[in-house]
Parts: sequence; structure tokens; C-alpha cells
Amino acid sequence: MNLNKAKAEFLSGYFSTNRRTNKTETAYGSDLSQFLQFAGRNRTLRSISAADIEEWAAHLRAENYAPASIRRKIAALKVFCSYWVRKGAMDQSPFWRVKLSFGRIEQLPRALTESEIRALLSEARKAYECAIRSLRGKHPVDGNGRPKRAFRILRDSALVDFLFATGVRVGEVSALDLSDYLADEAVFRIHGKGGRDRLAFAVDQNTRQIQHTYASARTQIAGESNALFLNASGRRLSTQGIAAIISSLCGKAGIERRVTPHMLRHTVATLLLRNGADIRVVQEFLGHSSIATTQRYTHVSKEHLVEVLGRRHPSLGLRAAV
Repeated sequence: MNLNKAKAEFLSGYFSTNRRTNKTETAYGSDLSQFLQFAGRNRTLRSISAADIEEWAAHLRAENYAPASIRRKIAALKVFCSYWVRKGAMDQSPFWRVKLSFGRIEQLPRALTESEIRALLSEARKAYECAIRSLRGKHPVDGNGRPKRAFRILRDSALVDFLFATGVRVGEVSALDLSDYLADEAVFRIHGKGGRDRLAFAVDQNTRQIQHTYASARTQIAGESNALFLNASGRRLSTQGIAAIISSLCGKAGIERRVTPHMLRHTVATLLLRNGADIRVVQEFLGHSSIATTQRYTHVSKEHLVEVLGRRHPSLGLRAAV
């Protein structure tokens, strides 16, 4: 079987039996196409060798790909080979002979400062109160059946509050349906990476109020979409749409740097650890399959600890007095 055909059959077969997002499937397809272009599309599946993989990794390094990107591409190829070993099209995976060093990946989470997140949440609260006044006693859609501006303002405030309260990924927010919100328990059913579902809890009373108010308004909007968060056309709000909303509210809050939805996830995780939350609780909260991923945040918290000690430790004052 040539590589081009093997790639096509892998994508249709593997993703039909494994719960993955469309984004993941697209990424696998792109990474495998890149390998095929390097190795040659007329090559056969059985001809892939450890040398091919090591040479491709060296090529990616020469092209200045980040270690994290190279790791992801190699992982996609490894899954591809393992799939065909299970199917009997390959006797063994060439990866058992592969030795690669990806270099040290120093990509620490970027988080908002406490003053920045306070300003953002304050701006979201003001938007919420403005929307409530505008929508009081009125239907949330206009004459064309589209969400009114006041509803969209309510959505924006609920979105920011939800992201910070739950620490969910932006793709997980976009994928939420109305049925995933369990109003009586203030719980959200999150469809996470790799088909791993989890529950996200709204523990703050203000968050419960905002999410309940938004969901109540959302249920009044009929349409084909079951999405919890809607765009101006009444369709599912995309990840790009969510990013634009966050950026707009940050601008109104006076935050000058670029803020992404993922930074809210990083911020709440960092603050949880800083406030003494157990790392296993934070792992479950974020939906990490490995605690090693969660441990990145402990480094950030330690940096904060050192900074505070450098300013507040009593030895500084005592030595200065000597």
C-alpha cells in the first residue's frame, strides 16, 4: 500500500472509531501530509524506516519548528504507524528503533495579573447589569429572529465569567450545548480532549446567577442550533468568535496587551495553586490526562513565592537594621 492511500484510509478509519475533534483530525492530516511530502508519496507503507523518521525530525529542526510542534508531528506519525501494525499492514512499527531528542520545551503558561483579571471581571459585570436592564420583560430576539444586541452583551459577560470560573478550553466552550448545562446543580458537562468528559462546577454565587440568567434567556431563542453560546446569526459561537469577545472586553477593561481565552484558563489554574489548592484537584479541574501537564503551573506559583519572599521576608529588614 502506498503512503498516500494509507494516509487516506487511516484518517477515515481511525477517526471513525476514536472520539476526536475535527480540529484534531485536521491536524493529523496536515502533519501526515507533511511527512508524505518529505518521504515521497509513492513510497510504500512498509518502506518507512527509523532513518526516515529521524531525518524528518532533523529537517523540521532545520526549518526552525518549535520542539513542541516537532513532538506533535512525530506523535501523529507514531499513531499512524501503530494503527497499521494493528491492521496487519506493517510487521512492526519503525519507532522501536527511533531515538530522538526534541530539546527542552520551556513554554510556561501566560496568565493575567490579579489586577488585570479583576478589571476584566468588573467590566463583564457592568456589561451583565446593562444587559439585564435592557432585556427586562423583553424577548431576546429581534424581528428577524436573531439575538438582540442586549442578549449578545449578556452572552459576552456570561462567557467571560464562565471561562474564568471553570477554566475550560475555548474549544470546549464552543462545543457546549444547552443540554450540557444542568441548572439545578449549576453544573456543566464538558466534552474534553480525547473523548474524556468531565463536570465543571459553578461554585461562586455570582457565577451561578450570571449563568442561570444567560441560560434562561438562551432558552427563549428558537432555532436549529442547540449550542449554549450563540453568535449574532443565532448559530454556534466559534472559537474565533470567543477570542474576539475576550479581546473586546479586555480593551474596554483597559488591558493593553493581547489576551487569549486560554490565558483565562492559565490564570485561574495559577491562582488556584497560589491559594493552596491541591495539584490533583487542579488536574481534575483542568481536565489534564497527565499531572505532568498541570505541574507547569507549579513553576509559575513558585516564581510568585520567590518574588513575594524577596519583598517581604523579615530577614531583609533585620539585616538592614544591623
